[in-house]
Amino acid sequence: MNGRPNSASSEPSDERAALARLLPAPPDWDLPREQYLHHKDLLMRHIDRDQAGTPARQPRRRLRPALLAPLTALALAAVVTGGIALNDGDRTPATGASSGTAADMQPVSALLQQISDAAGKRDALTVRDDQFSYVKEKVREADLSSGKAVVSPLHDYELWLSQNPEPVKTQGVIRTDGETTRLNAELGDPAGTPAGFSRPTYEWLSSLPTDPDKLLDHLYAKTPQVDDRERDQAVFEQIGDLLDRAMPPRTAAALYRAAAKIPGVTEAPQAKDALGRQGLGIARSDKKNGVVTEWVFDKEDLAYLGHSTRLTKDTPYGKAGTLLDSSALLKSTIVDKAGQLPGSEKA
Repeated sequence: MNGRPNSASSEPSDERAALARLLPAPPDWDLPREQYLHHKDLLMRHIDRDQAGTPARQPRRRLRPALLAPLTALALAAVVTGGIALNDGDRTPATGASSGTAADMQPVSALLQQISDAAGKRDALTVRDDQFSYVKEKVREADLSSGKAVVSPLHDYELWLSQNPEPVKTQGVIRTDGETTRLNAELGDPAGTPAGFSRPTYEWLSSLPTDPDKLLDHLYAKTPQVDDRERDQAVFEQIGDLLDRAMPPRTAAALYRAAAKIPGVTEAPQAKDALGRQGLGIARSDKKNGVVTEWVFDKEDLAYLGHSTRLTKDTPYGKAGTLLDSSALLKSTIVDKAGQLPGSEKA
């Protein structure tokens, strides 16, 4: 009755405090929705594995190489508490840039217009609903599970993604690190994963607005956002996540023109992809979480080569300049079956 905690109630609190001190320092940035889903799925698989007492190596479910966050109570807390919201329009920062102000006249806008013109002249594809998009990349990514950024060796990453316009229980197949794994529907999609940002089919991409202003409004309205990331950065990276996919030329052209209207987008003359190929660079830095993402384009035909993401400030995980992930696109096309290589009849 005196309001002081007894020994039985203080012990759990002491244990929680001791456990909290063992956890690594939290990262200085939040993760996009796909990466939250990846870590939630991976964490739950680890729990299932531990309960069953059977060791297993778990495949990544990210559709492209991901920054690997620590699988600790900290990651679980991020999953449980969410912290993710969808934007419902209100594209206030970009409105000025999309109305013909000085931002549209900067050199980066001229470069993106050239890239847009080149993309718009490429051949369109005829894609059936029973086919699969195919992407092959060389990738590197940082594993943060030790509390420090440990960058992986360069390795192959292949993805086959279903073009079925209906929700699917199996999205496709991933082959990486010598392993081939099935990519199942996202958690929270009991009916299957529909076509959209997380499964960008050729047909879905063709349905996006081709007017750059309307497309940008759509992107700001639909791009997932986390609390401590700049909204403009989230949209820039959402566009970047689509650039390695086979897509209609008109859609590709519109995406580059839309990117030119995002505040803070600049040229990056020293940009290189995961293979070290230097090209014409387009970049944007997120000052909230201290990360810069660069897109790299071939100097001759302006084709997309790959990307890189690095820290721009010191964090518990690494110094400014530390690589978080990078890719080099080798092939992007359409094939008939999951696991099938371009030019081959066999899966």
